[in-house]
Amino acid sequence: MQIDHSKNIIEIDNVSFGYGGNEKVIENVSFNIHLGDYVGLIGPNGGGKSTILKIILGLLRPQKGEVRLFGKKLNEFNDWSKIGYVPQKATNFDAKFPVTVAEVVAMGRPKLFRPFGIESKEDKTIIKKALDDVEMWAYRDRLLGDLSGGQQQRVFIARALAGEPEVIFLDEPTTGVDAKTQEKFYLFLRKLNRENDLTLILVSHDINVVASEATEVIFLNKHLTYFDDPKKFASDKNLKKLFGENLKFFHPGGHNHA
Repeated sequence: MQIDHSKNIIEIDNVSFGYGGNEKVIENVSFNIHLGDYVGLIGPNGGGKSTILKIILGLLRPQKGEVRLFGKKLNEFNDWSKIGYVPQKATNFDAKFPVTVAEVVAMGRPKLFRPFGIESKEDKTIIKKALDDVEMWAYRDRLLGDLSGGQQQRVFIARALAGEPEVIFLDEPTTGVDAKTQEKFYLFLRKLNRENDLTLILVSHDINVVASEATEVIFLNKHLTYFDDPKKFASDKNLKKLFGENLKFFHPGGHNHA
């Protein structure tokens, strides 16, 4: 099936929010995310990344402006199965808790958590596909606590995939993961986006990753400071404008620019 990459699935229109009546954390922010996009959301600590994420996920209500998900206003949207979420510290769990990889992924099937939820043949097929997509089917009977950090993170993505979402939010997904594993992880995300046409919104502090992997970059620092092509963002001119003259940027190819 041909994917319509011009279709807006997330529309943020002039949104503002502040905590407890204090100064606004985000102010007059507007952007659209299309089906099939791979968006890198970056910005300084306190710049509003987590806040806009919580607003999109329905955890906070904007004090001004409007949010639409899949064409519906936020207060009218109820098909949350379309949205997957991998939190920042997905791997911070009790490693002694006896849960298998397959059981974790099954948690992504909402109906299995209804009263008397029973795993159907369809559930089993979808769980297998989710684990195949992250190349973890062979580990299905292993205890989650026995896996490496990178493997655990793949399992949590499989859990999100099991809900059959059209978009997945990943909040600093490689926190605490070594550099080699990070590289493999981002290659895997690229495959999900390009081969599965899955929309990804990656919240990250890593400019190099965002510039090399994303199809669009959002830089949020209370206001929407930048929303455009990552190649343009990665130019020294744009970086120095946003981060100051002393910034050094290491391009993915290994060339250092002051």
